[in-house]
Amino acid sequence: MAEEKRPDFGLVLKKLKQLTAERAQDVESLDPMMRAIKAVHSVTNAQSTAPEDLERQRAGQELFGKLVAPSVGIRTEAFTLGSSLPAEWVSVVAGHDRRHVVLYCHGGGYTCGQLGYARILASKLALATGCDVLAFEYRLAPENPYPAAVQDALAAWDHLMYMGYGARDVIVAGDSAGGNLALELALKIKEQGRRQPRAMVLMSPWTDMTASGESYRTNVDIDPLITLDYISAVRMAYAGQADWAKPCYSPLFGDLRGLSPTLIQVGTHEILRSDSEQLYQKLIEQGAYATLEVYEECWHVFQQMPIRQATLAMDSIGRFVQRQF
Repeated sequence: MAEEKRPDFGLVLKKLKQLTAERAQDVESLDPMMRAIKAVHSVTNAQSTAPEDLERQRAGQELFGKLVAPSVGIRTEAFTLGSSLPAEWVSVVAGHDRRHVVLYCHGGGYTCGQLGYARILASKLALATGCDVLAFEYRLAPENPYPAAVQDALAAWDHLMYMGYGARDVIVAGDSAGGNLALELALKIKEQGRRQPRAMVLMSPWTDMTASGESYRTNVDIDPLITLDYISAVRMAYAGQADWAKPCYSPLFGDLRGLSPTLIQVGTHEILRSDSEQLYQKLIEQGAYATLEVYEECWHVFQQMPIRQATLAMDSIGRFVQRQF
């Protein structure tokens, strides 16, 4: 496990003071919660993939995970998957469903995200579904660009198969870049001629690395978290100067026939909103079962936060999962 690093709080305070003066006009149309989120998100240079900036971003996410992840009634068990892949089982302490499992792919633009950060939604998924949740710390870009994360996701899938779970016992979940990874895992399994998971749960999935959707333009001023500069930076770190329309980067443009029933959740204020809406339309057009839930005045991966909309969304995920078994 990598040594834990904490953010430079002197830099945090200095940056927050600067934001007060420099961004007041930019965010005056946002409500207080979203203004606060945008300020905190801007403490580090999210558009930079320089080592020192990535170190602060990753450490900040770990700290955020410690502050926000549910702990009451949750049990965690860390282990190493294979020879070197950090992983963690997250489960509820009380009696729960041991026959089925959620394989969770965390977000972070493929450049950030460790087990402490993943624990936020892994814990919420365990509480909502009653299933054990397997989270894994896939290799991050730019140190490990595509296809490292996909290889690690496939290794996590194979681990569950070796444990005795069948494909139909597994729900694959992911948020943001983890939603992209969940879809890429499904496409890779399909390519190998193997059975699909029972279902997928995608929270604000990043499905289109070309950023072609309408919301990339219409929501640019109301999204408190994600910017086009950020999308460009993490896309370059993960895929370089590739053809981003290829399905291996943008699953939206892949052959989605035969994919599992899929629940998609997204907020109205996201620049990635079109990624979810277009994915839903394409799944339906190609004969798959899909449900799209759009949450009013919500931002990217709002399910992480201690707010009413997040509770409603997680309750919906729980009902969706229970209907699959």
